[in-house]
Amino acid sequence: MLRLLRLILGSMCTAALLACGGGDTPLPDLPPAQSGLPPAEGLSGWRRAAVDAVVDGRVWMGARSGFVVLVARDGQLIHAHTTGLRDLEAGLPMAMDTRFQIASMTKPIIATAAMILVEEGRIGLDDPVSDHLPEMAGMEVAVLDEAGEVIETVPQISPMTVRNILSFASGIGPGFESGPLTDRWRAEGPYTGEGSLAERVLRIPPLPLFEQPGTRWRYGSAYDVLARIVEVGAGEPLEVFLERRIFEPLGMHATHYLKDTPDDAPLAKMYTRSEDGLVLATQRHRPDDWTPGGTGLVSTAPDYMRFALMLWNEGEYDGVRILSRESLQRMRQPEISGVLGTMGMEGLSFGLGVSVVTDQEETPMATRDGDFWWSGAYGTHFWVSPSTGIVLVVLQQQEMNPEGDAPIAPFVVQQFALTD
Repeated sequence: MLRLLRLILGSMCTAALLACGGGDTPLPDLPPAQSGLPPAEGLSGWRRAAVDAVVDGRVWMGARSGFVVLVARDGQLIHAHTTGLRDLEAGLPMAMDTRFQIASMTKPIIATAAMILVEEGRIGLDDPVSDHLPEMAGMEVAVLDEAGEVIETVPQISPMTVRNILSFASGIGPGFESGPLTDRWRAEGPYTGEGSLAERVLRIPPLPLFEQPGTRWRYGSAYDVLARIVEVGAGEPLEVFLERRIFEPLGMHATHYLKDTPDDAPLAKMYTRSEDGLVLATQRHRPDDWTPGGTGLVSTAPDYMRFALMLWNEGEYDGVRILSRESLQRMRQPEISGVLGTMGMEGLSFGLGVSVVTDQEETPMATRDGDFWWSGAYGTHFWVSPSTGIVLVVLQQQEMNPEGDAPIAPFVVQQFALTD
C-alpha cells in the first residue's frame, strides 16, 4: 500500500505539471453501447493528465515497455492514451491496434459463452459437472496433514456443479499456495505436455480436489474445465463458438487464441524485468497449441472495450444482444467470498466469471460496491463500475518475476478515472 500511495502522489505531481499542455490520443472509432445516449461527461483536465502520467511515468522509469488505455463513461469512450513501445528492439510504438496476450481476462469471455448456453438450456448452473463431462465423476477430495501431504481422500459431499466451476469454488487447483499437492497439480495438470483441450482436461480427474466443492474460493484450472463444458454443450470447437456467438457479433475482429495470431499482426512483445532493465521474455508461459478457458486469448483495447461495454449495458452492445439482462445480473451477484484472500485482499467476492466488490471500504483500490472486474497475469486489466458509469481497459505486456514489481499502474489509473 505504501508503494501504491507513493505512485499516486508522484502521479499527481506529474499531472499538475502536465495539466496545462499536451493532447490525448485520438479516440478510436468505437460505437457507443447504445444509440441515443446523451453526450457523456469527459474526464476533467487534471484527471486526464493524471491517468496519462501514471502510465507515461512507468515507461519513462523503464519499468514497462508501454501501455494502451481506454476509458468510457455512460457507454461512450471519453479518453484514450497510448505510450511506449510494443517492440523495444524494433522501436515500434504502442497503438490502438496493438494486440496483447490478455491471460486471465480470457475467463470472463468463457463465462459469457457458458451463460449463453445456460440461457439456451444446454447447460444448467446447478448441473453436476459430470452430466456434461462424465470423466469428472468420482473425483475425490484430499485430506492433508500439517505438512500438506495427502493422507487420504474422501468422496464429494455434494457433486461439483457448473456454478461451482464458474465461481471458482470447485476444489480444482492448483491455487496460489505452495505444498506437495500444489506441486502435483502443476506437474500433472492440463498445462504440462501437449494435447487438445479435451485431452488436457482428462488429466484433471485423477488428481484429488483441494476441498469440498462450494466451500472455498480457489484459483486454478476450473475454467479449462468450463471451456470443455462449453465445447461439449455447443457441439463445436470452443474457438468456433466464441467467434460465432461473441467476437463476430460484437465486432471483436482482433480477438482470437494465441495459436491463431497472424504472423503480421501487431502483437506486443512480452518483456521481463532483469538487473539490466527490460529484456525479452524467453520462457513459454502459456501453451499456444490449444484453447484453454483460463488464459490464451489475444485482444486489443478497443476489442475488449466492446466486450466490457456489453457487460456494462446489461448484455447488449450497439444493438447486438449477447446475453439477457437477467444473465448479466446473475453474473454480477456474489457467489463466494474470500477472493484473493491469500494476497491480503478484502472486500471482494466472485460471481459467475468476474470478481465483485462487496465492501468498498475494505478493498485496497478505488472502488464502489457493485463494481466488477478482472485482470491478467501480464498486467492487463478491465473494470466496470455501474454506479459511476465508468468502464476501464488498461493493457500492458510484462511477466511478473522476482526482479520486477506488481502491476499496480492499472489500479492507479482506476483511482483517477473513477468519479467522486
